[in-house]
Amino acid sequence: MRIIGGQKRGTKLYTLDGYETTRPTLDRVKEALFSKINFDLIDSVVLDLFSGSGALGLESLSRGAKKAYLCDNSYKAQEIIKKNIEKTKLQEKAVLIKRDCFYALEYFNKNKIKFDIIFLDPPYKTDYNIKTIELILKYNLLNEDGKIIIETDIEKEILENLKDFPLDIVDIKKYGRVTLIFAKRKG
Repeated sequence: MRIIGGQKRGTKLYTLDGYETTRPTLDRVKEALFSKINFDLIDSVVLDLFSGSGALGLESLSRGAKKAYLCDNSYKAQEIIKKNIEKTKLQEKAVLIKRDCFYALEYFNKNKIKFDIIFLDPPYKTDYNIKTIELILKYNLLNEDGKIIIETDIEKEILENLKDFPLDIVDIKKYGRVTLIFAKRKG
């Protein structure tokens, strides 16, 4: 796995190979994702809520985001993220949150931190997508033109659940069994 664009392009990242609870976003999916949001990244504040290796947050910083919060509850993932932040020399802009997603969202709410882009790629066999979106909206953590980008393998179920939220689905992209859902606040 590597950074595919921006100032840190080509930097190889450490991964959690063989670790059963993470699955890195494939390069072709990452390329399509970042080509779609590339212009939105400049001076943005990004949240990579289920960070794994930190690849999405670090890619965002490489492409011009001003700050990225990388959150993961796994100690092994936290160690990999820390190594990747150091390897990319992005310590000034990357913030590692070593807690679970619910603690992190509450922390952002209490500290009035809002985001332009939020990446959600939780373990597939959980309902964390819906629970975290609920809290993101409840705590008003998304800036006015902000986007939530969900990576999932259960597109229909997620889309059905999203109908209950004040979100517009901006785009849906499918890459093999992986689907990216782009959403923003209604209005």
